[in-house]
Amino acid sequence: MRWRDAMDGALYGPGGFFVSSGGPADHFRTSVHASPLFASCLLRVLAALDSALGHPARLDVVDVGAGRGELLRALVALAGVGGSGEPTRSGRSGLIPPRAGSPEPLPLAHRLRLTAVEVAPRPVDLPPGIGWVAEVPAGITGLLLATEWLDNVPLDVAVPAEDGWRYVLVDPATGEEAVGDRVSAADAGWLAAWWPGTDAPTVTGSGFRAARPAEGSSLTARSRSGCPETPTATGTRAEIGRTRDEAWAEAVGHLDRGLALAVDYGHLREDRPVGGSLAGYRGGRQVPPVPDGSCDVTAHVAFDAVAAAGAAVAGCAYTLVSQREALRALGADGARPPLSLAAADPAGYVRALAAASAVAELTDPAGLGGHRWLLQPVGVAADALMAR
Repeated sequence: MRWRDAMDGALYGPGGFFVSSGGPADHFRTSVHASPLFASCLLRVLAALDSALGHPARLDVVDVGAGRGELLRALVALAGVGGSGEPTRSGRSGLIPPRAGSPEPLPLAHRLRLTAVEVAPRPVDLPPGIGWVAEVPAGITGLLLATEWLDNVPLDVAVPAEDGWRYVLVDPATGEEAVGDRVSAADAGWLAAWWPGTDAPTVTGSGFRAARPAEGSSLTARSRSGCPETPTATGTRAEIGRTRDEAWAEAVGHLDRGLALAVDYGHLREDRPVGGSLAGYRGGRQVPPVPDGSCDVTAHVAFDAVAAAGAAVAGCAYTLVSQREALRALGADGARPPLSLAAADPAGYVRALAAASAVAELTDPAGLGGHRWLLQPVGVAADALMAR
């Protein structure tokens, strides 16, 4: 079958990887899992967005591809919202300073409405104040998050042949591949616009290749460093990102006012991976991307194509930066604490050193720091959303 159908069944079908497994945290490490600092920086974005929106009575946070709700749980703790959804005694209105000459708005914790979007069943230990739905809700006012979601939106793979691009077929049980029919007009149009051609050898036979071997045995995070080397035997492969464009555009269309933020690993038109980027992850290790439901199957995101699709729906410009740039703009610079602190406050020095180490992991350009942040505002000015 085509890769798009194989990925869909392997990830989201009955018994699929994201439905039946213990959750992404059991198999790979994302920024959400790496450190609570990531959620803390997102809370700063949320506070700035709340101000830009004029402190609405209800502020939505919708997490698409929420895993087991780890990010929303972290935001609950940071914002001071209890398990019932009500603010705790530690919830503070000081998160958002009042405007001069205007009444102070209700604390952020009083106005948050948190919603996880995920195909897996609701975790039994999820705080009741977090909603759990299978589809992106409409009428969002606030923040729509997609952290490492788009890379798991199923897509087709194609190879060039003498008569044009053709779909790659895959055996879901083994990962073995063959060349199929010519791509549709819509997919051919996407390839022409977003995936530049090369002079690599074409493929003309019916057989193609066996499953790609694992590229590494000790990866703990899905990152740019996990992109496979360009194969020399198989030539050019293209991953048709039209499905990701459509998924992002639809999600952005559910925002009435606010910000859609996608955080993922990917590439731009000038640096598409010639041999493709399909990879599998299971149990903290990179494995062959066999779409049998036993592992995560992922491919890097064509960010410029996705961004253009979202901007067309929103009717305004987007911002695209690396995670390293984004977190530093939010105040996470990773500077080591001064040695003088070790003598004056040894425990404080250890805490500050641990925080600096967490920042280093999140901003490492060869790892999580190389992920891209795509910010698509809807009905708000984006300039102030990334300020310290």
